[in-house]
Amino acid sequence: MDLSQAEWFKATASASSNGGCVEVADLGDATALRDSTRPDAGVHVVDRAAFAAFLADVRAGRYDL
Repeated sequence: MDLSQAEWFKATASASSNGGCVEVADLGDATALRDSTRPDAGVHVVDRAAFAAFLADVRAGRYDL
């Protein structure tokens, strides 16, 4: 998958205190995620609906973050 034209945005919930930040890119029918400190290390691409369900679960407190 060619992500050279993807527009990456730093996630608002990323903690800057530990230097680790997540970046996301809206791909239309999918969402791409990567580590902003190592953008060339790889990308996770997930279905948009699956990512929305994950975010809903996070907001509902279903994960021990």
